[in-house]
Amino acid sequence: MRQILTFAAVGVVNTATYYCLYLLFLTALPYLAAHILAFLLSMIGSFFLNARFTYRTRPTWRKFLLFPLTNATNFLITTAGVYVIVDLLHAGSRFAPLLASAAAIPVTFVVSRWVMLPRSIA
Repeated sequence: MRQILTFAAVGVVNTATYYCLYLLFLTALPYLAAHILAFLLSMIGSFFLNARFTYRTRPTWRKFLLFPLTNATNFLITTAGVYVIVDLLHAGSRFAPLLASAAAIPVTFVVSRWVMLPRSIA
């Protein structure tokens, strides 16, 4: 239960970081480019925060290189969601990433736990 709560707290910090970066990059880039760049930068922060606080494990190059797999589903879901919300629903680009990210959280936790604690079953 502690891991789930900590994962959620790290997720809130990561989402806030992502969203601030997204808004910053949105001033100079198209929304998809802003989304991708903000996502990549916040993913690096997420790796270190989850290693330290959620799973209490030492970050290694192996885990760092595998960690993007934990976000692959998240990335696909949020990117598709942002596209649907902005281009198909015409709802605007400012809040689209926040809405699109909610559906990917449970999958990201399971895969993240598998990468960070390879001997545990999620």
